[in-house]
Amino acid sequence: MIAIDGITVKFGGVTALSDISVKLDAPVVGIIGPNGAGKTTFLNVFSGFIRPRAGCITAFDTDLLRMAPYLRARWGLRRSFQMEQVVDELTVEDNVRVVLDPLGLGGRERDHAVAAALDFTGIAGLRSAATAELDSFQRRMTELARCAVGSPRILLLDEPGAGFAETETAHLRQVIAGMHDFNGAMTLLIDHDVDLIQTTCPMTMVLDFGSLIAFGATDDVLRNDRVRAVYLGVEEIR
Repeated sequence: MIAIDGITVKFGGVTALSDISVKLDAPVVGIIGPNGAGKTTFLNVFSGFIRPRAGCITAFDTDLLRMAPYLRARWGLRRSFQMEQVVDELTVEDNVRVVLDPLGLGGRERDHAVAAALDFTGIAGLRSAATAELDSFQRRMTELARCAVGSPRILLLDEPGAGFAETETAHLRQVIAGMHDFNGAMTLLIDHDVDLIQTTCPMTMVLDFGSLIAFGATDDVLRNDRVRAVYLGVEEIR
């Protein structure tokens, strides 16, 4: 569904991504690697915050890099960030509803889509709450409801699981794993929680110093000697 071909990003003399080429066709794809490996830069290319020096991304037969960022959002690209981006002045429901504004849906259709997203993420009971009053996990789930609402095609999640309790992480895991069945979207998931990656991502790619060093079935990738050396701190077998 997503073909990445030769994506290269340079900041001055620093190569942040080096000729990344991979085809992604799993409902959830993990992206792991040490700090500074290029993971967030990779998502920034998808969402249009960074223009690559070379390469292309084709998703659902659409050349994403030829579209302006706002058109990618209208097309169905959704994004969360390491620091959540909810609007404190709005209620939970309105934070989710605003995502549908550019899509031209009727009132009843919008109401149904918002209700379904809140239900799916488990925060329907908070729909009238001001997001400024929520705890960090509830705010994160509001963000995931914004990603899930309507008919997105690609979700980009940048470390959504950081800093939560075990029960909260379990709920987050359930939501991410169920996203494709809920709305048909593909999810690209960055996280340092190996258990979250292993339990939600059938396929995983590994970046190190801007290069793709492994890609495949998640269990196989996590057993890869080079990945264990680079990411898990295990000495590489030679």
